Amino acid sequence: MQKIDPEKVLLVAIETPKITEFEINESLVELERLVTTLGHEVIGCVSQRLPNTRGPTVVGEGKLLEIAQFKDLASLVVFDCDLRPSQVRNVEAALGIPVLDRTGVIIEIFSRHAKTRASQLQVEIARQKYEAPRLREMGVGKEHHSGRGSGESGLEIEKRKIRDRLSDLKHELEAVQADEKNRRTGRSEQLCVALVGYTNAGKSSLMRALTGSDVLVEDKLFATLDTTVRALQPETQPRILVTDTVGFIHKLPHDLVASFRSTLDEARQASLLLQVVDASDPNFRSQLKVVRDVLCEIGAEKTPYYLLLNKTDCLNKVQKESLKIDFPDAIMMSALSNEDVQELRNRIISFFEKDMVEEEILVPYRAQAVIGEMRLNMKILKENFEESGIRIRALSRPIDLFRIKKSFLNQKVGRT
Repeated sequence: MQKIDPEKVLLVAIETPKITEFEINESLVELERLVTTLGHEVIGCVSQRLPNTRGPTVVGEGKLLEIAQFKDLASLVVFDCDLRPSQVRNVEAALGIPVLDRTGVIIEIFSRHAKTRASQLQVEIARQKYEAPRLREMGVGKEHHSGRGSGESGLEIEKRKIRDRLSDLKHELEAVQADEKNRRTGRSEQLCVALVGYTNAGKSSLMRALTGSDVLVEDKLFATLDTTVRALQPETQPRILVTDTVGFIHKLPHDLVASFRSTLDEARQASLLLQVVDASDPNFRSQLKVVRDVLCEIGAEKTPYYLLLNKTDCLNKVQKESLKIDFPDAIMMSALSNEDVQELRNRIISFFEKDMVEEEILVPYRAQAVIGEMRLNMKILKENFEESGIRIRALSRPIDLFRIKKSFLNQKVGRT
């Protein structure tokens, strides 16, 4: 699939019995945002109520004629559903202009926004899988070739090339993911909180506010695809890591979910999730359901979480009061408010400290490495310098205390 130049776009929606009018409108609003994220201009939308989307041209003959009237105004038609390759061919033949489905638009956005090698490989795998069944409909040559695979048609050669390309991509991705897994393993015993949520909910803005990191913040769908890990600032004892993850969306193509599963492992392995919601979006409730469905799919549904109703600076007093009634346990905030961010930071610290225990350990002066490890992984409450060593009172996770105590089996350890 070639990169799409800016286009004048007509959107087409199919209203099936399983979809409500509200869901149709919500999906179309989102599709328009997806299309404009690619730099295109939406000039209009047409819809048709049908029992299903299985027809040879998706829409009926009359509706196809109606769409054809836009061909002097539109240079691209985008359907708000998935299309079979034969349907794309039939509609393009009838209209004389290119046709895309929702999945094609999302894959193009992912392709443009992927920055790291891992995300580029993941998107390219999804793209190859998307394009493979469309070769026959794209008019790939049917002539036969001699040599390797004698008698192969042009279509068969292209399919073999895609299979070979997919194999190479998967092998390279496995190597990249092995490195990522090693890095995650190295962080496995560190405190970690992951930001999850619908695309454009404000996760990157919150990431920047919590960590002071220079992460990309744009008012675009899927502006961030690559996982970012930074320390909570000002740094705490022990240090708390904050991870930003790829955003979710309605009808996220299955191949993209599968491709980004390793990236989403950051959320699954976190100790605490911050489910970020754009509370100013009228459709945030359905978006929240999408987020929770994906978390279930990756096995993170039981991970403790805080629900953050973000962008409350865009709400009036009545709207805020209504949200407090509907979501009494949620944290209402704005990532642009220093006060709100500080309060959230305190909540995060309190979450991790509630399971810590207080201990007093006498560390000999010769064990400087252990002292450094304690200062890094524990919250030091008090230090007294005595003749035989430093007596340290610390708040710590049991796992860190156990590791320290193994170094001092002969030391007297007193519990407060």
